[in-house]
Amino acid sequence: MGRSRRTLPEELLLLALDPATGTTAQPQSLDLGLAGAQLVELALAGRIAPDGDRIAVVMPRPTGDPTLDSALELLRRRGSPVRAVHWIGGPRLGLRQTYLSHLERCGMVHAVEGQMCGVLPTTRYQATETAISREIRARLDSAIRTGVPPDPRTAALAALAHAVGLGKHLYPGNEGRSSRSRLRDLIRHDPMGGLVAHAVLDVQNGAGAQPRRSSTSSTSAAGGGGRQAAGVPMQARSRAAGPMARVVSA
Repeated sequence: MGRSRRTLPEELLLLALDPATGTTAQPQSLDLGLAGAQLVELALAGRIAPDGDRIAVVMPRPTGDPTLDSALELLRRRGSPVRAVHWIGGPRLGLRQTYLSHLERCGMVHAVEGQMCGVLPTTRYQATETAISREIRARLDSAIRTGVPPDPRTAALAALAHAVGLGKHLYPGNEGRSSRSRLRDLIRHDPMGGLVAHAVLDVQNGAGAQPRRSSTSSTSAAGGGGRQAAGVPMQARSRAAGPMARVVSA
């Protein structure tokens, strides 16, 4: 059964799910967006705050959400404010699958097993709580249509949706051009969402490179792991941004 309150990473992932194919749009940039959405959610919960272009922990007390708390603990261990672009550009292996598995446990999505080319097993995800997905989309549509400044959560969701390239998925074709433009403009209504969205865009433009961290840190940054994406051969699982990311949803 679905919950009345959803986190921004969950909402962003539900927005990205294609109801026709059961796959996620923009899979490579979506991983960056999920990491950014975690930062916004932690800021909304009063656990972190922007410090210029960096993120500082202001309250290390856990939120009660295991995936968010894993990210919060890793930020706390850094000991000093972290540049948003470096955090988002860090290793994210398994983060998308962690959230898909979480949504499945909550009853918001249903996993559908299949095969690609009749050989490789795949897992696709269909939204089961379609009213929730419609409500999320309606919030964006209302903000775009009315021009009324949205609440910080909706503004941040819009900023992240734009940053990961969901505009063409949500508002396709020439008829959606003005909506995509207004989606981009909503980035200015939430400072934290704007900071994170710009960091996501910077990483995609190559500005997020940083020295490799240990495998332990990589696992922590991924939100605690979660099961591996079904349907991906073992040798492909370590390449989160590889071609297979486009044909399976995790």
